[in-house]
Amino acid sequence: MTAGFLFFLSLFCSFSLAAEEPDSGSMPCMVETSLWMIANLLPDPPDFYQLCLGYQLDEKNSIFLNGITWKYSAPLGIPMWDPSFGSPDEEYPGFVRGFGLGVGYQRFVWKGLFASLYAVPFMQNFYTSDDQRIQSGFQLYLQAQLGYQINFLHGRFFIKPAIYMNYWPINTNFPDAFQQKENNWPNYQPFEPHLNIGFRF
Repeated sequence: MTAGFLFFLSLFCSFSLAAEEPDSGSMPCMVETSLWMIANLLPDPPDFYQLCLGYQLDEKNSIFLNGITWKYSAPLGIPMWDPSFGSPDEEYPGFVRGFGLGVGYQRFVWKGLFASLYAVPFMQNFYTSDDQRIQSGFQLYLQAQLGYQINFLHGRFFIKPAIYMNYWPINTNFPDAFQQKENNWPNYQPFEPHLNIGFRF
């Protein structure tokens, strides 16, 4: 609820505040992370952590190295607006823990409006409900982003409200009981709000 409020507040601000132009010559390097990490304060945390290192090639183009780890206990393809989202009936008999390191490309298309593409390979470990490891698998996680970057303090700090579309064409070696849950849902998530924060140096 808090993450959603922050997302829509920053989205409103992106169109009511003038975005400062970052100085790519003096501060080409970036570090950013996701405010979704506040979910780690919940009683059943997702153990979601992200660190994204970027380099601005010129005024419009940047490249990124993106490290992510998380765990999830239900298929990622359940739409966020579906009544089954968050339902215990859709949960695996255990959980998945993933570790990913990937690359991304971002381009500013108009003022602070940007589009990005990311590809993150994940090594996934499957666990029972009592935290016993079953087996491992591989996932290729692709992501398209559309958002608006708001810069502060002469471009040194920024926030990035965005909408993500996620697609995982490769998702291997699920245990049979996990796969039965996966079969009920697509291998994509068409709408996922995000809010990243970061700084430049």
